[in-house]
Amino acid sequence: MLPSKFDLLVMKFGGTSVGSASAMKTVLEIVRDEKKKWKNVVVVISAISGTTNILLDTAAQAAAGDDALISKSVSELRTRHFEILDQTVNTPEININVKSSINELIEEFRSLCHAMFVLGETTPRALDAVASLGERMSVRLLAAIFNDAGLPAQFAEATEMVITNNLYQNANPDFPATQVATHQKLRPLFSDGITPIVTGFIGATPQGITTTLGRGGSDYSAAILGAVLNADDVWIWTDVDGVMTADPRIVKDARTIPSISYSEIAELAYYGAKVLHPKTVKPVVEAGIGLRICNTFNPTHPGTRLIANAEVQEPTEISQIIKAVTTIRNQKLVTIEGRGMLGVPGLAARAFAAVASTGTSVPLITQSSSEQSICFAIPSAPSDNVINALRNEFVKELANNDIDGVFASEPVSILTVVGYGTKNTPGIAGRIFSKLGDEAINVLAIAHGSSDVSVSLVIGSKDDSRAVLALHNLIN
Repeated sequence: MLPSKFDLLVMKFGGTSVGSASAMKTVLEIVRDEKKKWKNVVVVISAISGTTNILLDTAAQAAAGDDALISKSVSELRTRHFEILDQTVNTPEININVKSSINELIEEFRSLCHAMFVLGETTPRALDAVASLGERMSVRLLAAIFNDAGLPAQFAEATEMVITNNLYQNANPDFPATQVATHQKLRPLFSDGITPIVTGFIGATPQGITTTLGRGGSDYSAAILGAVLNADDVWIWTDVDGVMTADPRIVKDARTIPSISYSEIAELAYYGAKVLHPKTVKPVVEAGIGLRICNTFNPTHPGTRLIANAEVQEPTEISQIIKAVTTIRNQKLVTIEGRGMLGVPGLAARAFAAVASTGTSVPLITQSSSEQSICFAIPSAPSDNVINALRNEFVKELANNDIDGVFASEPVSILTVVGYGTKNTPGIAGRIFSKLGDEAINVLAIAHGSSDVSVSLVIGSKDDSRAVLALHNLIN
């Protein structure tokens, strides 16, 4: 029988948190301090900042028939990791062993890229093998730093713990299998007083084939491990002081939100806030685990604590309801319209099945009350594929003029106002539209009512920064 809670903390550190020798030393000190307070600590880390981009860009170029970047990238990866190692690990034996281990991974990368160059193509499975190498190098590096500093640590490959399906590049975990594998791997380390340092972002199929959980998936990895280990808390360490009321690059006086509900953070993560991977919330909520977002470079700051929806006190003032404003850029609005759509069952189902066939996610949907048009947002990149899929699906209706057209707009942004009570509080929508009207910002579409904690609006891309600034003024 698996144990109940046993004083366990899971901490995840992102790419910037391990992106330099000084950052790695900061992580060491954070973990050392928390080890004094917690019986067991699990560390989950990302690749050092920029590494995954190097890996995937090189692979893509090789598959396109250009191998010129391979040697340069191999050299850059080696230099990045070895420089950090030489600045942090003074024990010759540890230094030499880790360099040898990292070199093996870099040569594996070179071989994979050459194979893609020869074949002239790549596959999602091959890309996962390439993308995983960044985390596999960083865990070896951080474990060496810990051991050199006298803090016993062991790197652990998530491929031996996080069991997933074979949906490469965006795999989903099998939680029961992951729970068994994780306990088998980590419990002996806990018994020996060793801190596990686990690769974020990656997992493996039951056959042992490497998968990834989607870009930014290290947050999700920490939540998965926290859930299957029945941890007391999961802390996500990043480079900002928790969840902010808006992007500080747009709003200079954006500030940290001390506490936020699970529903609110889920909306923020889905609609563009980069502080947390969208899938992170679900396993933590279902396991009843605490979640905190902290700043590696300001570790004394309390950050943002996530709280259960049931713990949220119903606000009474509009200025207290709105907690944050966020935006997703590089979207397009797709419209399907025609008088022949009126009252015809199944058209929406066919439309979204066609969109799904392209692997495209739809973040926002609206439909006219007359049923003569459907409008939805999609990312700009796959818009041509989506339009073609829809026109193929409705080729007969287009020929018969039952559907007048299927078309995509110019680039737009989705602006989302997040706060508990936006659905049931009179005046929220009015205040939002008034603020945007004062700035002469036109709203192209709106989704309100499907969520208790958000209002989403589609606006022209050129207006998004001004819109965020205007709506941020509604926050108390």
